[in-house]
Amino acid sequence: MIATKAFAAEHAGAVLAPFAFERREPGPRDVVIDIDYCGVCHTDIHFVQNDFGFSLYPMVPGHEIVGRVAAVGREVGKLKTGELAAVGCLVDSCRTCTMCHAGLEQYCQNGFVLTYSWYEKDGKTVTQGGYSTRIVVDERFALKLPTGLAPDRAAPLLCAGITTYSPLRHWGIGKGHSVGILGLGGLGHMGVQFAASLGANVTVLSTSPAKRADAIRLGAHDFVVTTDETQVKAAANRFDFILDTLAVGHDYAMYVNMLKTDGTLICVGVPSKPIEVSALSLVFPRKRIVGSLIGGLPETQEMLDYCAARGISADVETIPIQQINAAYERMQRSDVRYRFVIDINSLR
Repeated sequence: MIATKAFAAEHAGAVLAPFAFERREPGPRDVVIDIDYCGVCHTDIHFVQNDFGFSLYPMVPGHEIVGRVAAVGREVGKLKTGELAAVGCLVDSCRTCTMCHAGLEQYCQNGFVLTYSWYEKDGKTVTQGGYSTRIVVDERFALKLPTGLAPDRAAPLLCAGITTYSPLRHWGIGKGHSVGILGLGGLGHMGVQFAASLGANVTVLSTSPAKRADAIRLGAHDFVVTTDETQVKAAANRFDFILDTLAVGHDYAMYVNMLKTDGTLICVGVPSKPIEVSALSLVFPRKRIVGSLIGGLPETQEMLDYCAARGISADVETIPIQQINAAYERMQRSDVRYRFVIDINSLR
């Protein structure tokens, strides 16, 4: 077993505190990664607070992991010792179903395994995430970090990046499309960069007028302040797609009204409360609300390579792990531009 230092929540709503546990000994297809950086996702807060009702404790959060390969099993061929590697939201799936064979492990029909707070396939072992000094993972679920990506700024790509890249690619969004990015936070600031790089006309929808300059810097062509009634009315029937990145409850009907006929509201943020919207607002103008979950392993590698080729990365504030509880409080006040990343060397 491999001794590992971490920060963990001992129960629902607990502050994170130092925690020691053991990773499994690597098998023939496993990769051992010494973690350098781990992004902080709003989903981490949801899990720590047990907002979805299925969290497991003690919990080491973190699914935006970048580090260096420390050891590989004898059958590993994708990664070599000393290379930079990354791990995202998944560490296993059934590998045999139609979705897994299609490289869509996030939709595994027999159940994926999340990077933390989830049962392994043995039904007993609970996964622990990247707020820790190392991780052991099957090589299929480890990704190569391309040359040219700064490791700290690349970490959020493993969740915020793929979560926004995947639906844009799936729905073929690009030149000729008018796209609204709802929320300019950890997810939204990645969505703006991807949508603009794909050729779409991009408008940021935000309650924060102060973010206008950042939106334009990131590639947006326009900005709508969603607390301004005049601007909201002017945005009616404007967008082919709206990428909804908000992780807190909001007025879905207002944004459905901004869609053109046949327009699509794509939900990637995950508020803890159900969506409420009138069926009439969907039926009469033929609009739709859809969801999208991260991306499969092939698409995640494609996204990393795409970012390296086009100079896309996350705007981050790097912190020592000892500041994680303060970072959680700041995230809930939207006081970060745009992603906290933990320097795991602060654990060593």
